[in-house]
Amino acid sequence: MSSTDPKAIQVRTYLETPSPTKLTLPANACDSHVHVFGPQTRFPYDTQSKITPLDAPKEKLFALHRKLGIQRCVIVQSVVHGLDNTVVEDAIQSGGGNYLGIALVPINVSDLELRRLADKGFRGIRFNFMKHLSGLASVDQVIALSPRLANFGMHLQVHFESALVHELGPVLVKSSVPVVIDHMGRVDARKGLNHPDIQALMELLERRDIHVKVSGIDRIDADSLPADRYAAGVHIARTLVDRFPERCLWGTDWPHPNHTHIPDDGALVNALPQIATSPQVLEQILVHNPQALYHF
Repeated sequence: MSSTDPKAIQVRTYLETPSPTKLTLPANACDSHVHVFGPQTRFPYDTQSKITPLDAPKEKLFALHRKLGIQRCVIVQSVVHGLDNTVVEDAIQSGGGNYLGIALVPINVSDLELRRLADKGFRGIRFNFMKHLSGLASVDQVIALSPRLANFGMHLQVHFESALVHELGPVLVKSSVPVVIDHMGRVDARKGLNHPDIQALMELLERRDIHVKVSGIDRIDADSLPADRYAAGVHIARTLVDRFPERCLWGTDWPHPNHTHIPDDGALVNALPQIATSPQVLEQILVHNPQALYHF
Protein backbone atom coordinates (compact mmCIF):
# COMPACT_ATOMS: atom_id res chain seq x y z
CA MET A 1 0.00 0.00 0.00
CA SER A 2 1.53 3.33 -1.04
CA SER A 3 2.14 6.14 1.43
CA THR A 4 -0.32 8.31 -0.54
CA ASP A 5 -3.17 5.88 -0.04
CA PRO A 6 -5.54 7.30 2.65
CA LYS A 7 -5.89 3.83 4.12
CA ALA A 8 -2.16 3.82 4.86
CA ILE A 9 -2.58 6.73 7.27
CA GLN A 10 -3.39 5.42 10.73
CA VAL A 11 -5.82 7.79 12.43
CA ARG A 12 -5.91 8.47 16.17
CA THR A 13 -9.51 8.41 17.34
CA TYR A 14 -9.30 8.55 21.16
CA LEU A 15 -7.58 10.43 23.97
CA GLU A 16 -4.88 8.52 25.78
CA THR A 17 -5.67 10.43 28.99
CA PRO A 18 -9.32 11.50 29.32
CA SER A 19 -10.41 14.09 31.88
CA PRO A 20 -10.97 12.97 35.47
CA THR A 21 -14.56 12.05 36.21
CA LYS A 22 -16.59 13.88 38.81
CA LEU A 23 -19.28 11.20 39.01
CA THR A 24 -19.20 7.97 40.98
CA LEU A 25 -21.05 5.44 38.85
CA PRO A 26 -23.33 2.81 40.40
CA ALA A 27 -22.05 -0.72 40.91
CA ASN A 28 -22.17 -2.79 37.71
CA ALA A 29 -22.46 0.30 35.51
CA CYS A 30 -22.36 -0.75 31.85
CA ASP A 31 -20.79 0.95 28.85
CA SER A 32 -23.14 -0.50 26.25
CA HIS A 33 -21.30 0.60 23.12
CA VAL A 34 -17.57 0.37 22.42
CA HIS A 35 -15.30 -1.15 19.79
CA VAL A 36 -11.85 -2.74 19.87
CA PHE A 37 -9.31 -2.39 17.05
CA GLY A 38 -6.35 -4.74 16.76
CA PRO A 39 -3.56 -5.04 17.57
CA GLN A 40 -3.17 -5.47 13.84
CA THR A 41 -0.26 -7.86 14.30
CA ARG A 42 -2.75 -10.32 15.80
CA PHE A 43 -6.12 -9.16 14.43
CA PRO A 44 -5.61 -7.69 10.95
CA TYR A 45 -8.02 -5.05 9.70
CA ASP A 46 -10.46 -6.00 6.97
CA THR A 47 -9.07 -5.24 3.53
CA GLN A 48 -12.34 -3.52 2.59
CA SER A 49 -12.28 -1.14 5.56
CA LYS A 50 -12.39 2.49 4.47
CA ILE A 51 -10.51 3.71 7.55
CA THR A 52 -7.34 2.64 9.32
CA PRO A 53 -7.47 3.77 12.94
CA LEU A 54 -4.59 3.27 15.30
CA ASP A 55 -4.82 0.13 17.38
CA ALA A 56 -7.32 0.40 20.23
CA PRO A 57 -6.93 -3.03 21.84
CA LYS A 58 -8.76 -4.59 24.75
CA GLU A 59 -6.03 -3.64 27.22
CA LYS A 60 -6.62 0.07 26.59
CA LEU A 61 -10.38 -0.44 26.85
CA PHE A 62 -10.09 -2.27 30.16
CA ALA A 63 -7.79 0.46 31.52
CA LEU A 64 -10.23 3.17 30.43
CA HIS A 65 -13.09 1.44 32.20
CA ARG A 66 -11.10 1.09 35.40
CA LYS A 67 -10.39 4.82 35.25
CA LEU A 68 -14.04 5.71 34.60
CA GLY A 69 -15.49 3.31 37.16
CA ILE A 70 -17.26 1.10 34.61
CA GLN A 71 -17.55 -2.61 35.41
CA ARG A 72 -19.58 -4.02 32.52
CA CYS A 73 -19.43 -3.50 28.79
CA VAL A 74 -20.85 -4.50 25.42
CA ILE A 75 -18.28 -4.56 22.60
CA VAL A 76 -19.69 -3.99 19.13
CA GLN A 77 -17.89 -5.56 16.18
CA SER A 78 -16.66 -2.84 13.84
CA VAL A 79 -16.45 -2.76 10.05
CA VAL A 80 -12.74 -2.11 10.63
CA HIS A 81 -12.50 -5.86 11.25
CA GLY A 82 -15.32 -6.80 8.88
CA LEU A 83 -17.17 -10.07 9.50
CA ASP A 84 -14.31 -11.68 11.42
CA ASN A 85 -15.54 -11.31 15.01
CA THR A 86 -12.40 -12.85 16.51
CA VAL A 87 -11.12 -9.60 18.02
CA VAL A 88 -14.35 -9.18 20.01
CA GLU A 89 -14.41 -12.87 20.98
CA ASP A 90 -10.93 -12.47 22.40
CA ALA A 91 -11.88 -9.40 24.43
CA ILE A 92 -15.01 -11.11 25.77
CA GLN A 93 -12.92 -14.08 26.86
CA SER A 94 -10.57 -11.77 28.75
CA GLY A 95 -13.39 -9.82 30.38
CA GLY A 96 -14.23 -12.23 33.20
CA GLY A 97 -17.94 -12.39 32.34
CA ASN A 98 -18.32 -8.61 32.46
CA TYR A 99 -17.79 -8.04 28.73
CA LEU A 100 -20.26 -9.23 26.09
CA GLY A 101 -20.52 -8.63 22.37
CA ILE A 102 -22.54 -7.69 19.30
CA ALA A 103 -21.46 -9.39 16.06
CA LEU A 104 -21.46 -8.55 12.37
CA VAL A 105 -22.55 -11.44 10.16
CA PRO A 106 -23.69 -12.05 6.58
CA ILE A 107 -27.44 -12.20 6.14
CA ASN A 108 -27.19 -15.90 5.26
CA VAL A 109 -25.38 -16.75 8.50
CA SER A 110 -25.93 -20.34 9.54
CA ASP A 111 -27.67 -21.47 12.72
CA LEU A 112 -24.45 -23.24 13.63
CA GLU A 113 -22.56 -19.93 13.58
CA LEU A 114 -25.28 -18.12 15.50
CA ARG A 115 -25.13 -20.79 18.18
CA ARG A 116 -21.34 -20.52 18.31
CA LEU A 117 -21.50 -16.73 18.68
CA ALA A 118 -24.15 -16.96 21.39
CA ASP A 119 -22.01 -19.46 23.28
CA LYS A 120 -19.03 -17.07 22.99
CA GLY A 121 -20.95 -14.23 24.66
CA PHE A 122 -22.53 -12.39 21.74
CA ARG A 123 -26.00 -11.08 22.57
CA GLY A 124 -27.00 -9.51 19.28
CA ILE A 125 -26.29 -8.91 15.61
CA ARG A 126 -25.69 -5.45 14.17
CA PHE A 127 -26.62 -4.21 10.72
CA ASN A 128 -25.46 -0.89 9.29
CA PHE A 129 -27.58 1.27 7.01
CA MET A 130 -25.19 4.23 6.99
CA LYS A 131 -24.04 5.47 3.57
CA HIS A 132 -20.37 5.50 4.62
CA LEU A 133 -20.55 1.87 5.77
CA SER A 134 -21.04 -1.19 3.62
CA GLY A 135 -24.58 -2.45 3.97
CA LEU A 136 -24.83 -6.22 4.16
CA ALA A 137 -28.57 -6.64 3.78
CA SER A 138 -31.88 -4.91 3.24
CA VAL A 139 -34.11 -4.18 6.21
CA ASP A 140 -36.59 -6.79 4.96
CA GLN A 141 -33.87 -9.44 4.95
CA VAL A 142 -32.83 -8.39 8.44
CA ILE A 143 -36.37 -8.76 9.76
CA ALA A 144 -36.65 -12.14 8.05
CA LEU A 145 -33.57 -13.21 10.03
CA SER A 146 -35.03 -12.13 13.37
CA PRO A 147 -37.04 -15.34 14.13
CA ARG A 148 -33.79 -17.29 13.89
CA LEU A 149 -32.08 -14.85 16.26
CA ALA A 150 -34.86 -15.47 18.74
CA ASN A 151 -33.84 -19.12 18.88
CA PHE A 152 -30.47 -18.08 20.32
CA GLY A 153 -31.58 -15.29 22.66
CA MET A 154 -30.12 -12.60 20.40
CA HIS A 155 -31.48 -9.20 19.42
CA LEU A 156 -31.06 -6.84 16.47
CA GLN A 157 -28.93 -3.71 16.64
CA VAL A 158 -29.28 -1.16 13.83
CA HIS A 159 -27.27 1.88 12.85
CA PHE A 160 -28.81 4.30 10.37
CA GLU A 161 -28.86 7.90 9.24
CA SER A 162 -31.67 9.88 10.79
CA ALA A 163 -33.69 10.39 7.61
CA LEU A 164 -34.00 6.61 7.23
CA VAL A 165 -36.07 6.31 10.41
CA HIS A 166 -39.23 6.94 8.38
CA GLU A 167 -38.42 4.12 5.95
CA LEU A 168 -36.93 1.63 8.39
CA GLY A 169 -39.18 2.18 11.38
CA PRO A 170 -42.37 0.56 10.00
CA VAL A 171 -40.33 -2.52 9.09
CA LEU A 172 -38.28 -2.74 12.29
CA VAL A 173 -41.42 -3.00 14.42
CA LYS A 174 -42.07 -6.37 12.75
CA SER A 175 -38.97 -7.88 14.35
CA SER A 176 -39.34 -11.09 16.32
CA VAL A 177 -36.66 -9.91 18.75
CA PRO A 178 -35.88 -6.63 20.52
CA VAL A 179 -34.37 -3.90 18.33
CA VAL A 180 -31.69 -1.50 19.59
CA ILE A 181 -31.18 1.76 17.70
CA ASP A 182 -27.65 3.15 17.83
CA HIS A 183 -26.65 6.69 18.80
CA MET A 184 -30.16 8.18 19.10
CA GLY A 185 -30.87 7.38 15.47
CA ARG A 186 -28.10 9.82 14.44
CA VAL A 187 -30.59 12.69 14.58
CA ASP A 188 -29.31 16.25 14.21
CA ALA A 189 -29.73 17.64 17.71
CA ARG A 190 -29.43 21.23 16.47
CA LYS A 191 -32.74 20.87 14.62
CA GLY A 192 -34.64 20.48 17.88
CA LEU A 193 -37.19 18.10 19.31
CA ASN A 194 -39.88 18.96 16.78
CA HIS A 195 -37.87 17.79 13.78
CA PRO A 196 -39.69 14.95 11.97
CA ASP A 197 -36.75 12.56 12.38
CA ILE A 198 -36.71 12.98 16.15
CA GLN A 199 -40.47 12.74 16.38
CA ALA A 200 -40.41 9.51 14.34
CA LEU A 201 -37.71 8.09 16.62
CA MET A 202 -39.82 8.81 19.69
CA GLU A 203 -42.87 7.24 18.07
CA LEU A 204 -40.82 4.09 17.50
CA LEU A 205 -39.80 4.03 21.14
CA GLU A 206 -43.43 3.76 22.18
CA ARG A 207 -43.06 0.12 21.14
CA ARG A 208 -42.10 -2.20 23.99
CA ASP A 209 -39.30 -3.99 22.13
CA ILE A 210 -37.60 -0.94 20.61
CA HIS A 211 -34.62 0.42 22.57
CA VAL A 212 -32.20 3.28 21.94
CA LYS A 213 -28.63 4.02 22.90
CA VAL A 214 -28.27 7.52 24.28
CA SER A 215 -24.65 7.33 23.26
CA GLY A 216 -23.36 9.91 20.83
CA ILE A 217 -24.17 13.32 22.30
CA ASP A 218 -20.84 14.16 20.65
CA ARG A 219 -22.03 12.82 17.28
CA ILE A 220 -25.48 14.35 17.04
CA ASP A 221 -24.10 17.72 18.21
CA ALA A 222 -20.58 17.43 16.83
CA ASP A 223 -20.13 21.07 15.78
CA SER A 224 -21.05 22.70 19.07
CA LEU A 225 -18.57 25.23 20.43
CA PRO A 226 -16.41 24.25 23.44
CA ALA A 227 -18.26 26.69 25.69
CA ASP A 228 -21.54 24.97 24.84
CA ARG A 229 -20.15 21.52 24.18
CA TYR A 230 -22.84 18.99 23.25
CA ALA A 231 -25.66 20.93 24.96
CA ALA A 232 -28.13 20.13 22.16
CA GLY A 233 -27.07 16.47 22.19
CA VAL A 234 -27.56 16.31 25.95
CA HIS A 235 -31.02 17.84 25.57
CA ILE A 236 -32.10 15.13 23.11
CA ALA A 237 -30.61 12.38 25.29
CA ARG A 238 -32.30 13.71 28.44
CA THR A 239 -35.65 13.92 26.63
CA LEU A 240 -35.37 10.29 25.52
CA VAL A 241 -34.40 9.15 29.02
CA ASP A 242 -37.19 11.17 30.62
CA ARG A 243 -39.80 9.74 28.27
CA PHE A 244 -38.46 6.19 27.90
CA PRO A 245 -36.32 5.34 30.94
CA GLU A 246 -36.75 1.58 30.44
CA ARG A 247 -35.81 1.74 26.74
CA CYS A 248 -32.50 3.61 27.04
CA LEU A 249 -28.91 2.36 27.21
CA TRP A 250 -25.74 4.42 27.42
CA GLY A 251 -22.26 4.03 25.98
CA THR A 252 -19.09 5.97 25.29
CA ASP A 253 -18.61 4.71 21.70
CA TRP A 254 -14.88 4.43 22.46
CA PRO A 255 -12.58 4.67 20.51
CA HIS A 256 -14.82 6.99 18.45
CA PRO A 257 -14.28 5.91 14.82
CA ASN A 258 -15.48 7.96 11.84
CA HIS A 259 -15.76 11.16 13.86
CA THR A 260 -15.30 14.88 13.30
CA HIS A 261 -13.13 15.25 16.41
CA ILE A 262 -11.73 13.24 19.33
CA PRO A 263 -14.21 13.24 22.24
CA ASP A 264 -13.13 13.23 25.87
CA ASP A 265 -14.49 10.07 27.53
CA GLY A 266 -14.24 11.68 30.96
CA ALA A 267 -16.42 14.55 29.74
CA LEU A 268 -18.96 12.07 28.34
CA VAL A 269 -19.25 10.43 31.77
CA ASN A 270 -19.47 13.84 33.44
CA ALA A 271 -22.44 14.68 31.21
CA LEU A 272 -24.46 11.76 32.57
CA PRO A 273 -26.15 13.69 35.43
CA GLN A 274 -27.57 16.06 32.79
CA ILE A 275 -29.00 13.09 30.88
CA ALA A 276 -30.25 10.97 33.79
CA THR A 277 -31.26 13.54 36.36
CA SER A 278 -31.73 11.30 39.42
CA PRO A 279 -29.66 8.47 40.92
CA GLN A 280 -32.57 6.09 40.28
CA VAL A 281 -32.76 6.90 36.57
CA LEU A 282 -28.97 6.79 36.26
CA GLU A 283 -28.99 3.28 37.72
CA GLN A 284 -31.85 2.35 35.40
CA ILE A 285 -29.94 3.17 32.20
CA LEU A 286 -26.51 2.03 33.40
CA VAL A 287 -27.39 -1.12 35.34
CA HIS A 288 -30.96 -2.42 35.11
CA ASN A 289 -31.60 -1.91 31.40
CA PRO A 290 -28.30 -3.50 30.27
CA GLN A 291 -28.87 -6.43 32.63
CA ALA A 292 -32.37 -7.01 31.25
CA LEU A 293 -31.26 -6.87 27.61
CA TYR A 294 -27.78 -8.43 27.66
CA HIS A 295 -28.10 -10.92 30.55
CA PHE A 296 -24.68 -10.56 32.14
